This record gives sequence, C-alpha cells and structure tokens, in this order.
Amino acid sequence: MKSLAIIIVSWNVKTLLANCLRSVQADLAGGWIQGQIWVVDNASSDGSVELLRRNFPAVNLIASETNLGFAGGNNAALRAIGFDQPGLDPASLPDAVLLLNPDTIVHPGALVALLEFLAHTPQAGIAGAQLVYEDGSFQHGAFGLPGLWQLAIELLPLPGRLVESRFNGRYPRAWYEQGRPFAIGHPLGAAMTVRREAILQAGLLDEGYHMYVEEVDWSKRIARAGWLAYCVPAAVVTHLGGQSTGQIKARSFINLWTSRYRFYTKFYGPLKVAIARRIVWAGMQRLIKADADAAARGQLPPAEQQERLAAYHHVINIWQGQPA
Repeated sequence: MKSLAIIIVSWNVKTLLANCLRSVQADLAGGWIQGQIWVVDNASSDGSVELLRRNFPAVNLIASETNLGFAGGNNAALRAIGFDQPGLDPASLPDAVLLLNPDTIVHPGALVALLEFLAHTPQAGIAGAQLVYEDGSFQHGAFGLPGLWQLAIELLPLPGRLVESRFNGRYPRAWYEQGRPFAIGHPLGAAMTVRREAILQAGLLDEGYHMYVEEVDWSKRIARAGWLAYCVPAAVVTHLGGQSTGQIKARSFINLWTSRYRFYTKFYGPLKVAIARRIVWAGMQRLIKADADAAARGQLPPAEQQERLAAYHHVINIWQGQPA
C-alpha cells in the first residue's frame, strides 16, 4: 500500500470544498492508498471551518487566523506532516504529497494513477493530472517553464495561433489524448503530486509568492535537484478554476504579475530580465490604451477603469524595480 497526503488550501469556497473532499474520500475508499487529508483554511468568513468540523471530522484541519496564501498554506500542512523537520526519518513521511485546489473534483482512479506512475517512474519527482472543465471539455493542465515567448504572446499583438503553441508553453492535445504520461515543465498547481524525496531535496514552497507561480517555482527547483515532471492523462480531475481569486480581480492581477517578476528575477539572468521588463511595460501600455478606448465607447465603467489603471501602473512599477 502506498501513502499519500492530500493538501487543500481553501478560502471562502465552502460548498466547492465540500464537493472536493467528497470526491477525494470516494477515491481513497478503494483501499489501495493510505491517504491523509489536510485542509488549511485561510481565515475564511463563510463558515468553512464549522463545516469541516461538523461534516469532515477525519480531515486534518489547520484553521489559520490570517490568509497565508497558497505557498504559506501548503507549507503549514507540509510542516505539520513532518517535512522540514531536521533529523526526521524520511520513512515516516508519506510517499507523495498532492496539492489540490478546493475547486476540483477528483475522478475515480485518479489518485491511484498518480501514485502508480510515481512508483514505477523513479526519475519522476512531479506528476500532474489531466484537467478538464466542469462540462468535461479539455483544459490545459501542463506547461513548459515560462520564458520570453510566453510574455510576448500574452501581452503583445502577435498571431493568435501562437497561444496554443509550444512557444506559449502548451503541449499538443494529442499528447493528452494518447493516454500515455509525457514530460512537461510543470503542472498547474490545482492538482500537483510531488514525490517525498523531491520535497526533501528541493525544500518547501517559496513563501515569497503570496499567490500564483508558486508551483512553477517549486517545479523549477525540483528540476534543478535532478527530477523530472510529467503529466499523467489517466488521472483526470475537474478544475472549475479561479473560484477564490476571482473574488478580488484587481488584487489577483497584481499578485500574478508580482509573482511573475519574482520568478524571472530569481531564475533568469540580467539580459533576459531586461527584455522581459520591456515586454511587460509595452503590454501594460496596450492594456491601458485598450481600457481607455473601451471607456470612451461606454463599455467600461469609470470606476472600474480607474481600478484597473492603478493595477497596471502598480505592475509597471514592480517590473521596473520601483516602489509600488
């Protein structure tokens, strides 16, 4: 029997969290996996903690009084499990850890597929799931590590066909459809399984990221430690997407681009960072102009335009190394 710790960091998505937990418990019921479930509640105000204590007493609950973010929340659970404790016998830790978003539904057999793949692929440090939308349609769940092309395709007026290309870190849908695991740069953190030994070598998540890019950073560090990342199409997980972060759109936009800046300056050299800065500056200027045009046509309320304008300038300042 293999052991797996499932960590779910949640904030104000009580109903989604309950559905997610039921799907996890159902998949663990087969008995092949020795599973432990951890929920880190990031100071929710919607009754999530009460729900967990009432309806899911077997879940290991960490009820934080502050919002620890994604990295901080996952690290709180990893430390509680025993990771990052000097002198601890690694054999006492689970074989792998699954980071799982609360806005997901685990399909039957997904957990077994992920653990079996890691058990039979010794070079694999990370296994990501095949993500689908609520209607069952395809969702990209695996990506190449970000570079200049991804920034340019997202922000500059380049041909739309590049969005689904390898230049933008996307893998062909045929690779998912063939059903065989394939090597990737990183999975989406919505469903990311990491081998115990990879965590012990690379360390915990970087809490300098409050939200977004944490799994990309972790994947990069795990790769530097000599491990490979894969997507396992047999492990299917429904991902609704953006349910928590969608509650604070402008703040989420700033968090995303602040985290991207941290990643680029942490892992890439001065020349690449300088080019990235220019791309981001040009991209923010395009967004500012597009919003101004939309406002002039009456398609964007003035208050929302001002909020978005402030966010764009905040991002520009961050990427230019200026106080935000």
